[in-house]
Amino acid sequence: MKISHEEVHRVSLLARVGLTEAEVERMSRQLSDILENFEVLKQVDTAGVPPTAQPIVRQNVMRDDKVEASLTPGEVLANAPQKEDDFIRVRAILDQYSS
Repeated sequence: MKISHEEVHRVSLLARVGLTEAEVERMSRQLSDILENFEVLKQVDTAGVPPTAQPIVRQNVMRDDKVEASLTPGEVLANAPQKEDDFIRVRAILDQYSS
């Protein structure tokens, strides 16, 4: 299936993506190739294949949690670039608006 330059240009306008003429040409070719691949896939006999969302069995690969000692407050504050009393001082990231 061939995608025309006009179709690519129209879709780019709808998506609000600015494309140069060279990009439109390249996208037209690439999208046409993709659709041709789907046409080939449509010809594959899948009558005996059950529908599935994941063809490979997946399993959890996370490790077990282990309880470990944490850092003391002094060790944490020793690495802080700025500190104030027993706290790490950080730059404000939210503006405060008065109502």
